Amino acid sequence: MFAGTLTRNVETAAAEYTGMIHSTRFDIAIQLEARAKMSARSPDYDVTAVNKSGRKVRIGTAWNETGNTSGNPYISMQIDVGLGPFRVNAVQTKEARAAQSGEFEIIPLVSNGLMKSGSISGELTAMDADNAFTGYIANMMFDLEFMLIENSYKSEETHPDYRIEVSSPRGKPIRVGSAWMAKSSRTGNDYLSLLINTPDGDLRVNAVQNEEQRGGQTFSIIPFIDSGEQPQDAGAGLSLVA
Repeated sequence: MFAGTLTRNVETAAAEYTGMIHSTRFDIAIQLEARAKMSARSPDYDVTAVNKSGRKVRIGTAWNETGNTSGNPYISMQIDVGLGPFRVNAVQTKEARAAQSGEFEIIPLVSNGLMKSGSISGELTAMDADNAFTGYIANMMFDLEFMLIENSYKSEETHPDYRIEVSSPRGKPIRVGSAWMAKSSRTGNDYLSLLINTPDGDLRVNAVQNEEQRGGQTFSIIPFIDSGEQPQDAGAGLSLVA
């Protein structure tokens, strides 16, 4: 569960990018400094930060990348702050790209390993404004309240329709997943497919309406069952926003 921002600096700056990365456990200022490449796939940057003693340390590496379908540039980072390595991407909204802005948003990269949905309870409710949803998902190990916010990064049909966000203890929005609008080929009913990064791993669930809910604003969250109706590339998760 990560969030953050990254800003491209002027060409004369020592670090090409500066930013912040947040989780429920830390808030860290980072820099991306250009490094000599040994091969085409060598990292383009060292990711550095300042530790509690005031010493600058290398905490990861980063690559300039281009989206396979969108052709949009983004930055892929692998970072370890002492809690184990994790991957994030720094991406731009359509508005930022159009304005040629140097502003990026840091989002988590969902892994390919999915946990079984098992016994899950949850509910999703459409809000009256902003094309958003609010809801919760819970089992015996975790209980997350979240919102579905329209995905402003969507530029391809397969990209997620919504971003899933929770709040940190300080109220900072943390992106934890993606959601797609879908339609059942069997019943013709609309539903949402959710991919969520929980504390126990990545989780896929569907939000559906029963006969009593249909036509209303409330959806029930149920375990994912692979019926072949998932939106194309839904399993790829957050990597689709680049």
